Amino acid sequence: CHVQAYLHMYDVTRGLQQNGLFLLNTIFEGEELVNFIPNNVKKYFADKNITVYYINATKIAQEIGLGNRTNTILQSAFFRITEVIPVDLAVEQMKKAIVKSYGKKGEDVVRMNYAAVDRGGEYKLLPVDPAWANLPADKKVTYDEPEYITNLVRPINAQLGADLPVSAYKGIEDGAWEQGTAAYEKRGVAGFVPVWNPDNCIQCNKCAFVCPHSCIRPFVMNDEEAAGFKGKTVDMKAPAAMRGMHFAIQVSVKDCLGCGNCADVCPGNPKLGGPALKMVAYDDSSEAAAQEAANWEYCVKHVTSKQNLVDIKQSPKNSQFATSLFEFSGACSGCGETPYVKLIAQLFGDREMVANATGCSSIYSGSIPSTPYTKNAKGQGPAWSNSLFEDFCEYGLGMVLATKKMKKRITMLLQEMIASDKTSAGYKAAAQNWIEQQNDAEGSKAAAAALKPFIAEGAASGCPVCARLKELDHYLVKRSQWLIGGDGASYDIGYGGLDHVIGSGEDVNIFVIDTEVYSNTGGQASKATPIGAIAQFAANGKRVGKKDLGLMQTIYGNVYVAQVAMGADQSQCLKAFREAEAWHGPSLVIGYAPCINHGLKAKGGMGKSQAEEARAVECGYWHLWRNNPALAAEGKNPFQLDSKEPDWDKFQSFLEGEVRFLSLKKAAPAEAQELYDACKEAAKRRYKTYVRKTQEDWSLD
Repeated sequence: CHVQAYLHMYDVTRGLQQNGLFLLNTIFEGEELVNFIPNNVKKYFADKNITVYYINATKIAQEIGLGNRTNTILQSAFFRITEVIPVDLAVEQMKKAIVKSYGKKGEDVVRMNYAAVDRGGEYKLLPVDPAWANLPADKKVTYDEPEYITNLVRPINAQLGADLPVSAYKGIEDGAWEQGTAAYEKRGVAGFVPVWNPDNCIQCNKCAFVCPHSCIRPFVMNDEEAAGFKGKTVDMKAPAAMRGMHFAIQVSVKDCLGCGNCADVCPGNPKLGGPALKMVAYDDSSEAAAQEAANWEYCVKHVTSKQNLVDIKQSPKNSQFATSLFEFSGACSGCGETPYVKLIAQLFGDREMVANATGCSSIYSGSIPSTPYTKNAKGQGPAWSNSLFEDFCEYGLGMVLATKKMKKRITMLLQEMIASDKTSAGYKAAAQNWIEQQNDAEGSKAAAAALKPFIAEGAASGCPVCARLKELDHYLVKRSQWLIGGDGASYDIGYGGLDHVIGSGEDVNIFVIDTEVYSNTGGQASKATPIGAIAQFAANGKRVGKKDLGLMQTIYGNVYVAQVAMGADQSQCLKAFREAEAWHGPSLVIGYAPCINHGLKAKGGMGKSQAEEARAVECGYWHLWRNNPALAAEGKNPFQLDSKEPDWDKFQSFLEGEVRFLSLKKAAPAEAQELYDACKEAAKRRYKTYVRKTQEDWSLD
């Protein structure tokens, strides 16, 4: 069992035979460990005469430099304990496999994995007390939760889904699934979690902005809410509408994966000792962990959203006062993709529809039974569906066209009501207002709120036209249509569809998550992979440059296009999403997203993904820009280069900070420097192209 928390989540003894062997990765020792193991597991150990070993592979991995990668340590321990083959032979074969698998990634990687094999012998024997056979059963934990969570979600999460009867799925035969089920997992699997020091906090909310799993958030409380809160708070400093209230940064320790990006971006107050967040070892069974979990529960249940007091689209800080509608996904710790997806849902989620390409984003967005997309207090939230890898844009276009058809039908029915002499003046005015405001995001919200009571009253009184309108009233608010996919789907297999949808001129928003490889299938090269990078199908470094997807789409003239990297500039990223959604036509936003396939060499690995985005922009590897057609209509240059002139001297050190580039020195030593130089040259050419675009004359005279 490689995660100690799984003892409380799964039936880890299923299949364990009489006189069997059991190995546990745990941070505990002695009596503390014995107390942590559930009674039902201890009883099984005693009843079946199980030999139990334990090892702190988490600590060993940290000491070696492998971060949270414990697999090689535990594999080594397995062969030493079981002796299914001679231990010396197992060690020899493991080290041969390490050279084959990681040799191209550099001597450091090989050395660390060799050390992992050698230290796999640091396990200990846990004596099994025969008295455990008489232990009482663990108390059954009950939760305050909907029945479908208890009867359906929890059994499936516990890997007992095959035991469920068909009748358990009654009511969801069409495959639709409740939103927000990920919030009930509370796995508690992090090795380290952030702890907040309010004295050092400047209330910037950067930590919440970058969190891949939305498990650190700002909460703003009135006096009554603060009185019931057991955690620490400070007075709100800004904005003005929130002054006099109480501010807290609260962590959901049971949902956190411990990546550390929040602590890494925290500026804190230098005069008071620096960052307000510090990563500390997490003990899921401690009183402190229980209190933090209770504090989180209080915040989400009893602290109301204050997002109505500010413009959430104005700044990164304000955006994080918005209710998170994408939370606790199954993405990798430190994922570079999910902070973008979360931000889109915060800004537009109450009316968002998503057509998602297959890939990483579909796996962490819609895997049954745990869905991260959720609803706000009004029951509003993103509607999500997943198509094939290659046709997500066409799928999203279908949603747009269907919505247009429904709105056209509503318009015809409302015009029929307006023409009737039986319709009240108030109803007619509300209907006409909606017809005029239907394509405006905020305008349609207000118009829908005013119109719905008339429709409901008319339907209740037997008006057949009103009854048909009531069936369609969920189309009254303008939908924010997003088409989300990775670079494999957008640059490669689905590019034809992307181009077709953009060429349609319809009001769609496409977000491309650019990891520069096919992330979900193991890191294959795509047309987004830059020259010199090693990936599957480019084992000696890619020899063709990266396609400039964004620049290509600017040629249409009516397409909003932006390139962003939130780790480099949170404000520019927010502005791009805001402008893209506001543009009445096709929009394309491309976000740079570090991935585990990149092999970040910085200490902390993917815990430095936000910092890696900043480094990419600083050295000129990635550029930030926006092309807004609304400016062209005013006779202004639509192209705006947002990133400053790169420090080209840092370019190669950036490349050598990622295994995908550094491996070139092993894979193609004679050509490595030539490919590094070619990558830098391509980046310089792109930058000069962007500079030239800023100098174009777009005056109408």
